[in-house]
Amino acid sequence: MLALPGAVATSDLSVDLTNLRSHKGSVRVCLTADPQNFPACIDDAQAVTRSIPATTGSLRFDGLTHGDYAVAVIHDENNNRKLDTFAGIPREGFGFSRNPAVSFGPPRFAAARFTLTGDADRQQIKMRYLL
Repeated sequence: MLALPGAVATSDLSVDLTNLRSHKGSVRVCLTADPQNFPACIDDAQAVTRSIPATTGSLRFDGLTHGDYAVAVIHDENNNRKLDTFAGIPREGFGFSRNPAVSFGPPRFAAARFTLTGDADRQQIKMRYLL
């Protein structure tokens, strides 16, 4: 197939969530290509954020340009639009693309980074609960 001049290669990304503790609240997902704004995506105008019901175990991002990305997820069980913590320890679930080890604080972008290069990709994210 011939590429059109100026056409940008794109991919679709499916994100599957496993180990959700309950169906309460929402799941908030952030997809970013900016290491400086991972995992919060607050100052990233290019980040794609979604909120889906916790009863939904997957979501899809269409038409992403090829490149490096990372996904951060929180299970906002009480729907207050933030990750609740106690003494700095998350009280709600969280997860990251590539399921990196988590010790003190969230992983760096490099640990959660994956590269989109083909027509479609899939990330399976295992949710974690500490309290």
